[in-house]
Amino acid sequence: MTPLQALQQHQKLCDDLHQLALEENRFLQQHRTMPGADLIARKRALLERLDLTLVALRESPRGGSGTEYRQAVEQTRACILQILQLDRENEQLLLHYSLAPGRPAPAGVAPAPSLLQRIYQRHA
Repeated sequence: MTPLQALQQHQKLCDDLHQLALEENRFLQQHRTMPGADLIARKRALLERLDLTLVALRESPRGGSGTEYRQAVEQTRACILQILQLDRENEQLLLHYSLAPGRPAPAGVAPAPSLLQRIYQRHA
């Protein structure tokens, strides 16, 4: 796999993660409660795929060059920053709603780890 192909695969996954973070944010703002098991399962599945794309990026030869590669890197970085910002907002909403009286979390549903938590766990 070329560096550009690995980056494009990672970029597609980042777009999927961004869409899911947006969906989670809308859900949290509308329902003011923890998302259901379906959304959490989808988030976990995407995060598992994230591990695979990161491995592919690490294993691809260094030195992707050209304008197309640099543009893809910048687009991916911008998307990641948006994801992290949304993820932080979602974490704050989850915390706020979990502490609100009379709003118990659904029984037996554990939240998926946030992107920030996963990053910190990897670098700890």
